Amino acid sequence: MKMETPESAAAGPAKTSIQVIDRMMALLDALASYSDPVSLKELSKVSGLHPSTAHRILNDMVVTRFVDRVEPGTYRLGMRLLELGNVVKSRLSVREAALDFMRALHKKTQQTVNLSVRQGDEIVYIDRAFSERSGMQVVRAIGGRGPLHLTSTGKLFLSVDDPKGVRAYATRTGLAGHNKNSITELARLERELSLVRSRGYARDNEELELGVRCMAAGIFDDSGKLVAGLSISAPADRLQEEWLEDLVQTASSISSTLGYRPALQI
Repeated sequence: MKMETPESAAAGPAKTSIQVIDRMMALLDALASYSDPVSLKELSKVSGLHPSTAHRILNDMVVTRFVDRVEPGTYRLGMRLLELGNVVKSRLSVREAALDFMRALHKKTQQTVNLSVRQGDEIVYIDRAFSERSGMQVVRAIGGRGPLHLTSTGKLFLSVDDPKGVRAYATRTGLAGHNKNSITELARLERELSLVRSRGYARDNEELELGVRCMAAGIFDDSGKLVAGLSISAPADRLQEEWLEDLVQTASSISSTLGYRPALQI
């Protein structure tokens, strides 16, 4: 990164408000990359700003509580950012975050795209992107429900339960089936959930409705919690494996919109 010179820092009237915002963001990004308080010298180096410029902007951000001064010459992100983040989070629902992404995925696959959440021992369909060209009638209307163990999204939610929770679910529901393909035995369900965990996605192979197959990927919030499932439903003989990559990427994009950041692999 090119370091700003004292002459450019002193440009004064030549600076625009956009440049000031860019410099603020460079400092905020630099602070965000450290878990501990950071020195002015380090922030100047990482942001590419002259120390006097960085110091002046940091002082302004301390006044507005975007940055905290831990001790002279050492800074960290301020509580104002958390306050604003909580406001944004409170206004952003998973449905609002997902809608445009769902439409884009439907446009690409021409198949029904479902958004579902867990309620108790069932999933609830809260939104859908589909058209008459999807090649199948909608099996479950928005607001409709399905058992966790017979649906692709439901399996995602069961896969994050601990073994005791899965056994308790099996006891409560009896693992009732809908047809000859339904999973109705605990051992088989446990094997299926193990596959879901290892793959990072789930399938429904005509287990809920004969003639309909689904694949689902999880949507996570900023705390890493699984909050919804995104699934593609299609006639059993038309479901294409190449859609899986698009599905997983779309779910990941929605998660990012909700503030989810995957843990770094070390």
